[in-house]
Amino acid sequence: MLMAIDLENARARMVLEQLERRGIKDPRVLAAMRTVARHRFLPAELHEHAYDDGPLPIGDSQTISQPYMVALMSEVAELTGAEKVLEVGTGSGYQTAVLARLARAVYSVELNAHLHDRARAILSSMGFTNVYLRCADGSDGWPEEAPFDVVMVTAAMPGIALPLLNQLTPRGRLIAPIGEDELQTLVRISHKTGHWSEEYFGECRFVKMTGKHGFQD
Repeated sequence: MLMAIDLENARARMVLEQLERRGIKDPRVLAAMRTVARHRFLPAELHEHAYDDGPLPIGDSQTISQPYMVALMSEVAELTGAEKVLEVGTGSGYQTAVLARLARAVYSVELNAHLHDRARAILSSMGFTNVYLRCADGSDGWPEEAPFDVVMVTAAMPGIALPLLNQLTPRGRLIAPIGEDELQTLVRISHKTGHWSEEYFGECRFVKMTGKHGFQD
């Protein structure tokens, strides 16, 4: 069994070697990644791998994202601490926790009831008070709580779901992995000078989204 100090050292190395050396620069993102204990979102038998450079299984054919990808998506969101964020796909709750360190409030939706319940228990045990969870089809967003300054999608989509765009503030931005193949492109969509603008941040690999606006079984 790993000691707490070993896990803390592993997390510090993760931030230095996997994030800073790969170009993650936002000091708030780096601080959040140093603070949020990724191993808390994994079963005990995977704690020794919690700060490895890659995704890990969390059950139900889902994964906890690679630390670098969590940091990159958080940096691309350009959060200052004042934003209201919608996360589509709570999953393990790890990205949710990082966002909660960076934003005013995080609303996260998860279709899988088992993952939703587990993430709720973990996030509650960690003392987060600015996180709101719902078990539902995340591709519909959370209309009752809209608009959002940022919408972050943590599962691959074949295209942008219009309900998500429609729930953004006028200066809001959507970050999502888009593509129908095994590899997707990380895209940021924002409303600039009267039209939608797309920016691209490289290839990524995410579990495919299911639900009304995702990939169909």
